[in-house]
Amino acid sequence: MAPIIYWMRRDFRLADNPALTACQGRPVIPVVIRDGSVTALGAAPAFRLGRAVEEFCKTLRPPGGSVILRTGDALEVLEALIAETGATKVVWNRLYDPEARDRDSKIKAALRDRGIEAESFNAHLLFAPWTVETGTGGYYRVYTPYWKAVRDRDVPAPLTVPALRFPDRMPDSETLQDWALDAPMRRGAAIVEKHLLLGEHAAKDRLTEFMDRRVARYRDDRDFLALDATSGLSEPLTYGEISPRQCWHAGWRAMVGAGGKGAEHFLKELVWREFAYHLMFHSPEILTGNWRPEWNDFPWQGDGEAAERWRFGETGVEIVDAAMRELYVTGRMHNRARMLVASYLTKHLMVDWRIGRDWFAETLVDWDPASNAMGWQWVAGSGPDAAPFFRVFNPDTQAEKFDRKAVYRTHWLHGAGARDFAAAIPRSRTIRNRLSPMIALSEGRERALAAYKALKG
Repeated sequence: MAPIIYWMRRDFRLADNPALTACQGRPVIPVVIRDGSVTALGAAPAFRLGRAVEEFCKTLRPPGGSVILRTGDALEVLEALIAETGATKVVWNRLYDPEARDRDSKIKAALRDRGIEAESFNAHLLFAPWTVETGTGGYYRVYTPYWKAVRDRDVPAPLTVPALRFPDRMPDSETLQDWALDAPMRRGAAIVEKHLLLGEHAAKDRLTEFMDRRVARYRDDRDFLALDATSGLSEPLTYGEISPRQCWHAGWRAMVGAGGKGAEHFLKELVWREFAYHLMFHSPEILTGNWRPEWNDFPWQGDGEAAERWRFGETGVEIVDAAMRELYVTGRMHNRARMLVASYLTKHLMVDWRIGRDWFAETLVDWDPASNAMGWQWVAGSGPDAAPFFRVFNPDTQAEKFDRKAVYRTHWLHGAGARDFAAAIPRSRTIRNRLSPMIALSEGRERALAAYKALKG
């Protein structure tokens, strides 16, 4: 009964966890490795990862388990644990970004060469990216055909919680205090902490509450900034505290029940996430460069004062500034607001979308490499199935439509949200409110359209 090492990355749950289920019947040693993929995380994602590990440790205590923490090259750490424990098998749930795929394939080959079983599973997505193809065998570049291709596919039912056994003596472990994953957050950690949705139980409760109370009006209400109308599940999905299959089946039950069109729209949003991973898998350049090569000649502006004022909500455009302060305080941002701040940065200010991508990667607790890159390129106009560049959101018009009574703006610019923002930002910064807009909205729009026309010409 040699133990199995379960290498955890983005799957901090017991239910519907294929790799963990594969450990049934034998002692399991869960391990989280602080390798280069962890040390490269931005401040907020690293902080949130630490909280995910901490919460999962609490989950394992009743059945007598714990999570082993180790730092170093992933293969070297796994080989050391195999030597210490006599483990004969290593399992994990797959990640799909290029670096993870390259690392994992090398580790799987190296372990098998040593006679160690190595097995990986799909748990992060509904469909492994290579399983969805066009009629000609290629990959989808447009969302709507992708949705039509997968909407009627069979999605297996979520797995139940497995019966787990643990070794009588677990290997030595580092501590989360050793890792200090929250250190880059500085004093902002205590502010963001209040807004986190932590752990498997909280995620399940949120899904149930959303399906019971709000999914029927999801399509109609989700864009209104002051309403709690969205699922709020992007954060636990990012860390695998809930699975996409659990969300899919809950949404499907609601769609055929009282949820109707609202539940169907929720399913479409789940598939939008799948589409981002589909694109990242087949065209990994989407993470770092313009997906449409012709945009390499667009006169993007680099980092500077304009980008810095945007980061800290000092553009003078209320809806943009409110959204950027929501991000700094909560680690999240309403999806409608994400589109507005991205459009303003890339079109009115003509700042390179990668600068926005990097700030989101630093500050979002639900940061996801595929969704972040695709979202920014979709708004900027440089990506697949992108919004046309000439579609320039007018922030004032959007504010009037989706925050008509200014509840959202007031909260983040003058109310309790503004006070939290003052407590979270570095002490070296001075908050500047009621600034004049950096550029007149009409002027910014015309400048962007002129640059786009020149590019097309």
